[in-house]
Amino acid sequence: MRIRDPIHGTIPVSDPEKAIIDSPQYQRLRHVRQLGFGDLAFPGATHTRHAHSLGAMHVASRLFGAVASRTVLPDDVQSRFCAAVRLAVLCHDLGHMPLSHASERIAPSRASLKLPAWLDSTAEGAQATHEDFTAKILLDSSLAPLIEKHFGPLGIRGDAVVGLITGARPPNDPGFTYQGVDWSPLLRAIVSGELDADRMDYLLRDSFYTGVNYGRYDFDWIVSNLNPAVKDGRAYLALSRAAAFAFEDFLLSRYHMFVSVYYHHTSVNFDHMLRRYYEEAPGEFEIPADPEAFLLCDDAALWYTLRRSKNRWAQRISQRKGFKLVAQFTERDAGYDLDVLRSALVAGQFEHYVVESEGVLSKYVKEGETGPSLFILDVSTGRLTEVARYTPLYQRYSGAVHLTRVYVRPDQSEAARALMTKLLGQAVES
Repeated sequence: MRIRDPIHGTIPVSDPEKAIIDSPQYQRLRHVRQLGFGDLAFPGATHTRHAHSLGAMHVASRLFGAVASRTVLPDDVQSRFCAAVRLAVLCHDLGHMPLSHASERIAPSRASLKLPAWLDSTAEGAQATHEDFTAKILLDSSLAPLIEKHFGPLGIRGDAVVGLITGARPPNDPGFTYQGVDWSPLLRAIVSGELDADRMDYLLRDSFYTGVNYGRYDFDWIVSNLNPAVKDGRAYLALSRAAAFAFEDFLLSRYHMFVSVYYHHTSVNFDHMLRRYYEEAPGEFEIPADPEAFLLCDDAALWYTLRRSKNRWAQRISQRKGFKLVAQFTERDAGYDLDVLRSALVAGQFEHYVVESEGVLSKYVKEGETGPSLFILDVSTGRLTEVARYTPLYQRYSGAVHLTRVYVRPDQSEAARALMTKLLGQAVES
Protein backbone atom coordinates (compact mmCIF):
# COMPACT_ATOMS: atom_id res chain seq x y z
CA MET A 1 0.00 0.00 0.00
CA ARG A 2 1.11 3.57 -0.69
CA ILE A 3 -0.08 6.71 1.07
CA ARG A 4 0.19 10.21 -0.35
CA ASP A 5 1.49 12.69 2.21
CA PRO A 6 1.87 16.48 1.73
CA ILE A 7 5.17 16.52 3.66
CA HIS A 8 7.04 13.43 2.46
CA GLY A 9 5.30 12.50 -0.80
CA THR A 10 4.61 8.80 -1.24
CA ILE A 11 4.88 6.67 1.92
CA PRO A 12 5.14 2.90 1.28
CA VAL A 13 3.31 0.73 3.81
CA SER A 14 3.84 -3.01 4.28
CA ASP A 15 0.99 -5.47 4.74
CA PRO A 16 1.75 -5.99 8.46
CA GLU A 17 1.84 -2.21 8.97
CA LYS A 18 -1.45 -1.86 7.09
CA ALA A 19 -3.04 -4.29 9.54
CA ILE A 20 -1.98 -2.06 12.43
CA ILE A 21 -3.10 1.12 10.66
CA ASP A 22 -6.52 -0.44 10.00
CA SER A 23 -6.97 -1.33 13.66
CA PRO A 24 -9.44 0.72 15.76
CA GLN A 25 -6.60 1.68 18.09
CA TYR A 26 -4.77 3.44 15.29
CA GLN A 27 -7.86 4.77 13.52
CA ARG A 28 -8.78 6.57 16.75
CA LEU A 29 -5.89 8.95 16.02
CA ARG A 30 -7.88 10.36 13.09
CA HIS A 31 -9.91 12.11 15.80
CA VAL A 32 -7.02 13.45 17.90
CA ARG A 33 -5.58 16.68 16.58
CA GLN A 34 -1.85 17.08 16.64
CA LEU A 35 -1.88 20.60 18.11
CA GLY A 36 -4.94 20.50 20.34
CA PHE A 37 -6.36 24.04 20.38
CA GLY A 38 -3.74 25.17 17.87
CA ASP A 39 -6.26 25.80 15.09
CA LEU A 40 -7.77 28.65 17.14
CA ALA A 41 -4.55 30.57 16.48
CA PHE A 42 -3.54 28.91 13.20
CA PRO A 43 -6.67 27.94 11.21
CA GLY A 44 -4.77 25.47 9.04
CA ALA A 45 -3.55 23.44 12.01
CA THR A 46 -6.27 20.79 11.87
CA HIS A 47 -3.90 17.90 11.12
CA THR A 48 -4.05 14.80 13.27
CA ARG A 49 -1.77 12.41 15.11
CA HIS A 50 -2.86 9.82 12.55
CA ALA A 51 -1.09 11.71 9.75
CA HIS A 52 1.88 12.63 11.94
CA SER A 53 2.51 9.02 12.96
CA LEU A 54 2.52 7.89 9.33
CA GLY A 55 4.99 10.62 8.46
CA ALA A 56 7.19 9.84 11.46
CA MET A 57 7.23 6.16 10.45
CA HIS A 58 8.50 7.18 7.03
CA VAL A 59 11.17 9.41 8.58
CA ALA A 60 12.26 6.49 10.78
CA SER A 61 12.96 4.49 7.62
CA ARG A 62 15.05 7.31 6.21
CA LEU A 63 17.06 7.58 9.42
CA PHE A 64 17.65 3.86 9.83
CA GLY A 65 18.38 3.38 6.13
CA ALA A 66 21.11 6.02 6.28
CA VAL A 67 22.68 4.35 9.30
CA ALA A 68 22.30 0.80 7.94
CA SER A 69 24.09 1.73 4.71
CA ARG A 70 27.22 2.27 6.81
CA THR A 71 27.06 -1.09 8.63
CA VAL A 72 27.84 -4.71 7.84
CA LEU A 73 24.50 -5.89 9.20
CA PRO A 74 23.07 -8.62 6.95
CA ASP A 75 19.90 -7.83 5.03
CA ASP A 76 17.62 -9.93 7.24
CA VAL A 77 18.84 -8.20 10.42
CA GLN A 78 18.49 -4.79 8.80
CA SER A 79 14.94 -5.63 7.73
CA ARG A 80 13.97 -6.75 11.23
CA PHE A 81 15.53 -3.72 12.95
CA CYS A 82 13.90 -1.36 10.45
CA ALA A 83 10.48 -3.00 10.83
CA ALA A 84 10.75 -2.73 14.63
CA VAL A 85 11.65 0.97 14.50
CA ARG A 86 8.89 1.72 11.99
CA LEU A 87 6.32 -0.08 14.13
CA ALA A 88 7.44 1.71 17.30
CA VAL A 89 7.20 5.13 15.65
CA LEU A 90 3.89 4.27 14.00
CA CYS A 91 2.44 3.40 17.43
CA HIS A 92 4.21 5.96 19.63
CA ASP A 93 1.17 8.27 19.90
CA LEU A 94 -1.58 5.66 20.42
CA GLY A 95 -2.04 6.74 24.04
CA HIS A 96 -2.53 10.45 23.43
CA MET A 97 -5.59 11.85 25.14
CA PRO A 98 -8.13 14.34 23.73
CA LEU A 99 -6.78 17.76 22.75
CA SER A 100 -3.21 16.71 23.40
CA HIS A 101 -1.51 17.11 26.79
CA ALA A 102 -4.13 19.22 28.60
CA SER A 103 -6.24 16.16 29.38
CA GLU A 104 -3.44 14.27 31.11
CA ARG A 105 -4.33 16.06 34.35
CA ILE A 106 -7.52 13.96 34.60
CA ALA A 107 -5.87 10.70 33.59
CA PRO A 108 -6.45 7.78 35.94
CA SER A 109 -3.71 6.65 38.28
CA ARG A 110 -0.86 4.76 36.71
CA ALA A 111 -1.58 1.88 39.08
CA SER A 112 -5.06 1.45 37.56
CA LEU A 113 -3.50 0.54 34.20
CA LYS A 114 -1.84 -2.50 35.81
CA LEU A 115 1.27 -2.23 33.71
CA PRO A 116 3.93 -4.93 34.08
CA ALA A 117 6.52 -4.42 36.81
CA TRP A 118 9.36 -3.74 34.36
CA LEU A 119 7.52 -0.56 33.30
CA ASP A 120 6.31 0.45 36.77
CA SER A 121 9.06 2.75 38.00
CA THR A 122 7.14 5.88 39.02
CA ALA A 123 5.86 6.88 42.44
CA GLU A 124 2.71 5.25 43.70
CA GLY A 125 -0.40 7.27 42.95
CA ALA A 126 1.12 9.07 39.98
CA GLN A 127 -1.19 9.84 37.08
CA ALA A 128 -0.81 7.89 33.89
CA THR A 129 0.81 9.63 30.93
CA HIS A 130 0.18 9.15 27.23
CA GLU A 131 3.27 6.92 27.15
CA ASP A 132 1.71 4.71 29.83
CA PHE A 133 -1.48 4.41 27.79
CA THR A 134 0.54 3.61 24.68
CA ALA A 135 2.28 0.79 26.54
CA LYS A 136 -1.05 -0.50 27.86
CA ILE A 137 -2.57 -0.55 24.37
CA LEU A 138 0.41 -2.35 22.86
CA LEU A 139 0.62 -4.95 25.64
CA ASP A 140 -2.94 -5.45 26.84
CA SER A 141 -5.59 -4.62 24.24
CA SER A 142 -7.00 -6.25 21.14
CA LEU A 143 -4.05 -4.73 19.28
CA ALA A 144 -1.56 -6.99 21.10
CA PRO A 145 -2.53 -10.26 19.34
CA LEU A 146 -2.60 -8.36 16.04
CA ILE A 147 1.02 -7.35 16.54
CA GLU A 148 1.90 -10.93 17.47
CA LYS A 149 0.17 -12.26 14.37
CA HIS A 150 1.73 -9.89 11.85
CA PHE A 151 5.10 -9.05 13.41
CA GLY A 152 5.81 -12.18 15.45
CA PRO A 153 7.02 -14.05 12.34
CA LEU A 154 9.51 -11.20 11.82
CA GLY A 155 10.89 -11.72 15.32
CA ILE A 156 9.31 -8.55 16.71
CA ARG A 157 7.33 -8.68 19.97
CA GLY A 158 5.06 -6.10 21.54
CA ASP A 159 7.21 -5.70 24.65
CA ALA A 160 10.28 -4.98 22.49
CA VAL A 161 8.33 -2.22 20.73
CA VAL A 162 7.24 -0.78 24.07
CA GLY A 163 10.87 -0.82 25.15
CA LEU A 164 11.86 1.27 22.14
CA ILE A 165 9.10 3.79 22.87
CA THR A 166 9.57 4.11 26.62
CA GLY A 167 13.25 3.35 27.05
CA ALA A 168 12.50 0.59 29.56
CA ARG A 169 14.20 -2.78 29.17
CA PRO A 170 11.78 -5.71 28.83
CA PRO A 171 12.59 -8.81 30.89
CA ASN A 172 13.02 -10.93 27.76
CA ASP A 173 15.75 -10.21 25.25
CA PRO A 174 14.21 -7.80 22.71
CA GLY A 175 16.34 -9.31 19.97
CA PHE A 176 18.31 -6.20 19.02
CA THR A 177 21.77 -7.67 19.58
CA TYR A 178 23.92 -8.84 16.67
CA GLN A 179 27.41 -10.36 16.99
CA GLY A 180 27.77 -9.08 20.54
CA VAL A 181 26.69 -5.50 19.80
CA ASP A 182 23.47 -4.18 21.35
CA TRP A 183 21.71 -1.96 18.82
CA SER A 184 18.93 -0.93 21.23
CA PRO A 185 20.43 2.53 22.03
CA LEU A 186 20.59 3.45 18.34
CA LEU A 187 17.12 2.15 17.57
CA ARG A 188 15.74 3.88 20.65
CA ALA A 189 17.40 7.16 19.58
CA ILE A 190 15.54 7.03 16.26
CA VAL A 191 12.24 6.54 18.11
CA SER A 192 12.85 9.07 20.90
CA GLY A 193 16.08 11.02 21.18
CA GLU A 194 17.84 14.25 20.33
CA LEU A 195 17.37 13.61 16.62
CA ASP A 196 14.35 11.34 16.37
CA ALA A 197 11.73 10.59 13.74
CA ASP A 198 8.98 12.05 15.93
CA ARG A 199 10.57 15.50 16.15
CA MET A 200 11.79 15.51 12.58
CA ASP A 201 8.29 14.94 11.26
CA TYR A 202 6.29 17.16 13.60
CA LEU A 203 8.51 20.18 13.05
CA LEU A 204 8.06 20.01 9.28
CA ARG A 205 4.38 19.06 9.50
CA ASP A 206 3.40 21.62 12.13
CA SER A 207 5.32 24.34 10.26
CA PHE A 208 3.48 23.46 7.05
CA TYR A 209 -0.01 23.42 8.57
CA THR A 210 0.43 26.51 10.75
CA GLY A 211 1.95 28.49 7.90
CA VAL A 212 5.11 29.51 9.79
CA ASN A 213 8.74 29.03 8.76
CA TYR A 214 10.29 28.28 12.15
CA GLY A 215 10.08 24.48 11.90
CA ARG A 216 12.05 24.08 8.69
CA TYR A 217 15.56 22.64 8.70
CA ASP A 218 17.94 20.79 6.35
CA PHE A 219 16.37 17.35 6.58
CA ASP A 220 18.29 15.72 3.71
CA TRP A 221 21.71 16.93 4.87
CA ILE A 222 21.14 15.63 8.38
CA VAL A 223 19.94 12.23 7.13
CA SER A 224 22.90 11.87 4.74
CA ASN A 225 25.33 12.47 7.62
CA LEU A 226 24.02 9.85 10.07
CA ASN A 227 26.31 7.04 11.20
CA PRO A 228 26.42 4.13 13.63
CA ALA A 229 28.92 4.45 16.47
CA VAL A 230 29.84 1.32 18.42
CA LYS A 231 31.18 1.94 21.91
CA ASP A 232 31.57 -0.57 24.74
CA GLY A 233 29.45 -3.15 22.94
CA ARG A 234 26.56 -0.76 22.29
CA ALA A 235 25.59 0.98 19.04
CA TYR A 236 24.71 4.67 19.19
CA LEU A 237 23.44 7.23 16.70
CA ALA A 238 26.15 9.61 15.50
CA LEU A 239 26.05 12.66 13.26
CA SER A 240 29.05 13.61 11.14
CA ARG A 241 30.71 16.83 12.22
CA ALA A 242 29.92 18.28 8.79
CA ALA A 243 26.23 18.38 9.76
CA ALA A 244 26.70 19.84 13.25
CA PHE A 245 25.46 23.25 12.12
CA ALA A 246 22.40 21.65 10.51
CA PHE A 247 21.68 19.93 13.82
CA GLU A 248 21.95 23.23 15.69
CA ASP A 249 19.51 24.74 13.20
CA PHE A 250 17.20 21.78 13.89
CA LEU A 251 17.40 22.40 17.65
CA LEU A 252 16.65 26.10 17.23
CA SER A 253 13.74 25.27 14.94
CA ARG A 254 12.18 23.18 17.69
CA TYR A 255 12.89 25.86 20.29
CA HIS A 256 11.33 28.62 18.18
CA MET A 257 8.31 26.46 17.36
CA PHE A 258 7.70 25.96 21.08
CA VAL A 259 7.89 29.65 21.85
CA SER A 260 5.88 30.88 18.86
CA VAL A 261 3.49 28.02 18.01
CA TYR A 262 3.18 25.35 20.71
CA TYR A 263 3.03 28.01 23.45
CA HIS A 264 1.07 30.57 21.43
CA HIS A 265 -0.95 32.68 23.84
CA THR A 266 -4.28 31.53 22.38
CA SER A 267 -3.49 27.82 22.71
CA VAL A 268 -2.14 28.37 26.22
CA ASN A 269 -5.27 30.32 27.12
CA PHE A 270 -7.69 27.57 26.05
CA ASP A 271 -5.54 24.84 27.57
CA HIS A 272 -5.82 26.66 30.89
CA MET A 273 -9.59 27.02 30.57
CA LEU A 274 -9.84 23.30 29.87
CA ARG A 275 -7.89 22.64 33.07
CA ARG A 276 -10.29 24.90 34.98
CA TYR A 277 -13.20 22.97 33.50
CA TYR A 278 -11.72 19.68 34.67
CA GLU A 279 -11.21 21.13 38.16
CA GLU A 280 -14.72 22.58 38.50
CA ALA A 281 -16.66 19.72 36.86
CA PRO A 282 -14.89 16.57 38.09
CA GLY A 283 -16.19 13.38 36.53
CA GLU A 284 -18.11 15.11 33.74
CA PHE A 285 -15.49 13.89 31.28
CA GLU A 286 -13.17 11.02 32.20
CA ILE A 287 -10.24 9.15 30.71
CA PRO A 288 -10.99 5.42 31.09
CA ALA A 289 -8.23 3.09 32.20
CA ASP A 290 -9.63 0.23 30.13
CA PRO A 291 -7.89 0.22 26.73
CA GLU A 292 -11.04 -0.83 24.86
CA ALA A 293 -13.12 1.94 26.43
CA PHE A 294 -10.26 4.32 25.58
CA LEU A 295 -11.11 3.80 21.89
CA LEU A 296 -14.07 6.18 22.29
CA CYS A 297 -12.02 8.78 24.16
CA ASP A 298 -11.05 11.29 21.49
CA ASP A 299 -11.44 14.96 20.58
CA ALA A 300 -14.98 14.42 19.28
CA ALA A 301 -16.08 12.89 22.59
CA LEU A 302 -14.60 15.78 24.57
CA TRP A 303 -16.14 18.44 22.32
CA TYR A 304 -19.52 16.68 22.61
CA THR A 305 -19.26 16.92 26.40
CA LEU A 306 -18.05 20.54 26.39
CA ARG A 307 -20.89 21.71 24.14
CA ARG A 308 -23.52 20.22 26.45
CA SER A 309 -21.95 21.19 29.74
CA LYS A 310 -23.36 23.90 32.02
CA ASN A 311 -19.91 24.63 33.36
CA ARG A 312 -18.79 28.20 32.63
CA TRP A 313 -15.36 27.17 31.33
CA ALA A 314 -16.83 24.52 29.04
CA GLN A 315 -19.19 27.12 27.63
CA ARG A 316 -16.39 29.60 27.08
CA ILE A 317 -14.34 26.96 25.26
CA SER A 318 -17.16 25.72 23.05
CA GLN A 319 -18.24 29.30 22.21
CA ARG A 320 -14.62 30.46 21.71
CA LYS A 321 -14.93 33.16 24.34
CA GLY A 322 -11.56 33.01 25.97
CA PHE A 323 -10.15 35.45 28.47
CA LYS A 324 -8.11 38.27 26.92
CA LEU A 325 -4.35 38.60 27.06
CA VAL A 326 -3.31 41.84 28.77
CA ALA A 327 0.39 41.21 29.52
CA GLN A 328 3.09 38.74 28.55
CA PHE A 329 6.79 38.62 29.32
CA THR A 330 9.78 36.38 30.01
CA GLU A 331 12.47 36.53 32.66
CA ARG A 332 14.58 38.37 30.09
CA ASP A 333 12.18 41.30 29.92
CA ALA A 334 12.91 44.26 32.20
CA GLY A 335 10.35 46.16 34.20
CA TYR A 336 7.84 43.35 34.74
CA ASP A 337 6.90 42.43 38.31
CA LEU A 338 4.25 39.72 38.38
CA ASP A 339 3.40 40.28 42.05
CA VAL A 340 2.75 43.98 41.41
CA LEU A 341 0.56 43.21 38.39
CA ARG A 342 -1.43 40.61 40.28
CA SER A 343 -1.94 42.89 43.28
CA ALA A 344 -3.20 45.66 41.03
CA LEU A 345 -5.65 43.33 39.28
CA VAL A 346 -6.94 42.01 42.59
CA ALA A 347 -7.33 45.55 43.98
CA GLY A 348 -9.23 46.55 40.83
CA GLN A 349 -11.48 43.47 41.13
CA PHE A 350 -10.46 42.11 37.75
CA GLU A 351 -11.22 38.43 37.23
CA HIS A 352 -7.96 37.08 35.88
CA TYR A 353 -5.52 34.23 35.79
CA VAL A 354 -1.80 33.84 35.13
CA VAL A 355 -0.35 31.04 33.02
CA GLU A 356 3.34 30.22 32.96
CA SER A 357 4.89 28.12 30.20
CA GLU A 358 8.40 26.81 29.82
CA GLY A 359 10.32 26.66 26.55
CA VAL A 360 13.39 24.42 26.56
CA LEU A 361 15.96 23.56 23.92
CA SER A 362 15.88 19.84 24.64
CA LYS A 363 14.05 17.50 26.98
CA TYR A 364 16.47 14.63 26.57
CA VAL A 365 19.59 16.03 28.23
CA LYS A 366 19.50 14.21 31.58
CA GLU A 367 22.19 13.11 33.94
CA GLY A 368 22.55 9.45 34.85
CA GLU A 369 21.17 7.89 31.67
CA THR A 370 22.87 4.84 30.16
CA GLY A 371 24.29 6.95 27.36
CA PRO A 372 23.61 9.95 25.13
CA SER A 373 21.10 9.53 22.33
CA LEU A 374 23.40 11.32 19.88
CA PHE A 375 27.13 11.74 19.31
CA ILE A 376 29.02 14.04 16.96
CA LEU A 377 31.48 12.01 14.89
CA ASP A 378 34.78 13.20 13.46
CA VAL A 379 34.81 10.96 10.39
CA SER A 380 38.55 11.41 9.77
CA THR A 381 39.62 10.19 13.22
CA GLY A 382 36.57 8.28 14.48
CA ARG A 383 36.45 10.47 17.59
CA LEU A 384 33.06 10.70 19.30
CA THR A 385 31.80 13.66 21.33
CA GLU A 386 28.51 13.81 23.19
CA VAL A 387 26.32 16.29 21.36
CA ALA A 388 25.57 18.30 24.51
CA ARG A 389 29.32 18.84 24.96
CA TYR A 390 29.94 19.65 21.32
CA THR A 391 27.40 22.34 20.52
CA PRO A 392 27.47 25.65 22.43
CA LEU A 393 23.70 25.92 22.08
CA TYR A 394 23.16 23.72 25.13
CA GLN A 395 25.15 26.16 27.22
CA ARG A 396 23.55 29.19 25.59
CA TYR A 397 20.05 27.85 26.29
CA SER A 398 20.81 25.80 29.40
CA GLY A 399 18.06 27.60 31.29
CA ALA A 400 14.47 27.33 30.11
CA VAL A 401 12.66 30.43 28.91
CA HIS A 402 9.66 31.09 31.14
CA LEU A 403 6.71 32.67 29.35
CA THR A 404 4.31 34.44 31.68
CA ARG A 405 0.88 35.49 30.43
CA VAL A 406 -1.80 37.45 32.27
CA TYR A 407 -5.40 37.05 31.07
CA VAL A 408 -8.57 38.87 32.21
CA ARG A 409 -12.29 38.47 31.61
CA PRO A 410 -13.19 39.88 28.16
CA ASP A 411 -15.53 42.63 29.39
CA GLN A 412 -12.75 43.92 31.66
CA SER A 413 -9.94 43.74 29.11
CA GLU A 414 -9.82 47.39 28.04
CA ALA A 415 -9.66 48.68 31.60
CA ALA A 416 -7.10 46.02 32.50
CA ARG A 417 -4.90 46.91 29.54
CA ALA A 418 -5.01 50.55 30.55
CA LEU A 419 -3.93 49.56 34.05
CA MET A 420 -1.12 47.37 32.70
CA THR A 421 0.09 50.17 30.45
CA LYS A 422 0.18 52.56 33.39
CA LEU A 423 2.03 50.12 35.66
CA LEU A 424 4.50 48.90 33.05
CA GLY A 425 5.10 52.40 31.75
CA GLN A 426 6.01 53.51 35.25
CA ALA A 427 8.29 50.49 35.64
CA VAL A 428 10.13 51.29 32.42
CA GLU A 429 10.53 54.97 33.30
CA SER A 430 11.99 54.15 36.70
